[in-house]
Amino acid sequence: MGFMDKVRGQFVDIVEFLDDSRDTIVWRFPRQGNEIKMGAQLVVREGQIAVFVNEGQIADAFTPGTYTLETQNLPILSTLKGWKYGFNSPFKAEVYFVGTRLYTDMKWGTKNPITLRDAEFGMVRLRAFGTYAMQVVDAPALMRELVGTDPQFRTDEVSEFLRQNIVGQVASSLGNADIPMLDLAANQDVIASNLAETLTGNLRSMGIAIPRFVIENISLPPEVEKALDKRTSMGVLGNLDQYTKFQAAEALEDAAQNPGGGAGAGVGLGMGMAVGQQMAGALNPNAPQAGQQPAAQPAAPPPLPTAARPWYLAVGGQQVGPVQATELPAKVASGDLAPATLVWQEGMAAWTPASDVAELRSLFPATPPPLPPQA
Repeated sequence: MGFMDKVRGQFVDIVEFLDDSRDTIVWRFPRQGNEIKMGAQLVVREGQIAVFVNEGQIADAFTPGTYTLETQNLPILSTLKGWKYGFNSPFKAEVYFVGTRLYTDMKWGTKNPITLRDAEFGMVRLRAFGTYAMQVVDAPALMRELVGTDPQFRTDEVSEFLRQNIVGQVASSLGNADIPMLDLAANQDVIASNLAETLTGNLRSMGIAIPRFVIENISLPPEVEKALDKRTSMGVLGNLDQYTKFQAAEALEDAAQNPGGGAGAGVGLGMGMAVGQQMAGALNPNAPQAGQQPAAQPAAPPPLPTAARPWYLAVGGQQVGPVQATELPAKVASGDLAPATLVWQEGMAAWTPASDVAELRSLFPATPPPLPPQA
């Protein structure tokens, strides 16, 4: 190899970048001490911008296309270098390729719940997550603000920074949206669109835009979700009275199909009583429903007193009567009614001595028992 071949090998003839990583935002061309030959080819593909940096200063930026590096294409770099040996000398400069395509499927989520005030449920805690797309819209600004001298700047180096900004804006947007909690799902697209505009404005100074923002889910704590599920179930059931009757009818049908089951029969009986009460309520609209206190009824007068049933006496083998209760003392005085006299009244199974009827004992004076025998 001759001397000229060695010298030629130190010059870079083609400057380009083929990205196969799908997550590289900025990549520095590995010059490794070699000089870029004046007249070399610069290839910038779609979705890229090439930024030339000379001695720490951004000199030029090239949009997609193929360029022959000459002084006409490097006006700022030519001014910075101040060529001593003419404009055809090789030069040293750092070339950074900046991706300007959409970096999609970047994820965000709230590590801690966001506390909001809801008009219907009071204080609620929400969690949210989703995806977004990032795009570089100002390569020099990105180089100045975030990249610096990093030779390979990837999405994972900026994703946490972006996530923190997103979560802060999500909390503010949900709090200021003044949308009821149950209506958040229906307004996710509107909230996401507003967030994309707000985040793009906040990140403009860093050369980054958020053209696409997606809220995949806004969720509640598990215990609140369970309470909402119960409330939803009650709403789905609709008329609880009709649902109770339906369940009772099913229980009766199950009990009828299992007549030998004592427990089932008991359940069926209980449910049958419940159905009976429900049907009675349906027939009598003024009757109290299950779980309700009976309505106050107007006071009614007591029932009229009924006449006492008359008595019949067996006197001298003859039936005497009917005799009213008020006439019995006179019968005792006349001797027609004695303790041994047989009496009968409606409801008694047979003629009975008067002394054995509790209602008549008070008519006869008490008699002392016989004296004990003398010793």
